[in-house]
Amino acid sequence: METPVEEMTYGNALAEIESILREMQSDACDIDRLTANTRRAAALIGECRRRLTATDKELQAILESLDS
Repeated sequence: METPVEEMTYGNALAEIESILREMQSDACDIDRLTANTRRAAALIGECRRRLTATDKELQAILESLDS
């Protein structure tokens, strides 16, 4: 069973994306899992993007508070 994306650390999500990409690029890519792998990678990328955006906003707020 796959770990829910929102429960993963950023590093684990990134590692899984890289693993999926390696599998998809290999000659042994299982065509029956292609859709599931693509769907999982999209969910992982979306969660990583969300976290990066949230972290960027938080860092900007912290830096702005230093200027005050």
